[in-house]
Amino acid sequence: MRRTAIVDRPLDAAGLLAEVVRPANGAAVLFVGTVREVNQGRDVTGIDYRAYVPMAEEELARLAEEATQRFESADLVIEHRLGTLGLTEASVVIACAHPRRAAAFDCARWALEELKRRLPIWKREHYAEGDWGWVSAAVGEATP
Repeated sequence: MRRTAIVDRPLDAAGLLAEVVRPANGAAVLFVGTVREVNQGRDVTGIDYRAYVPMAEEELARLAEEATQRFESADLVIEHRLGTLGLTEASVVIACAHPRRAAAFDCARWALEELKRRLPIWKREHYAEGDWGWVSAAVGEATP
């Protein structure tokens, strides 16, 4: 099972996990990335996620295919949310299942790091002081 999506609605982590759980898998890993309240020492009130959707969808599907090959048929579902998110809202969910726990963990971690590196998704943090800044997804650093 492999599925990916770029969406503009709240993410259902439990639903994604249910998609990959099956009797053949002895392990399932769920990663939920959420909006946190502080980044680079600044108080954050929310984040806008934007993307070049056709390219992001294509690259996310390619990434998932690579992950399932690399980790030998891991079941994998990834969704990334776009739009304005408040604190604690999920921006990305990765559900990965595999017969072995190490491969399930490795697959989820690899998929997240590749997603951050490869997808044309941009985030703009809103700060408590009333200003905002674009943030590199790969390193989490704000730019003016």
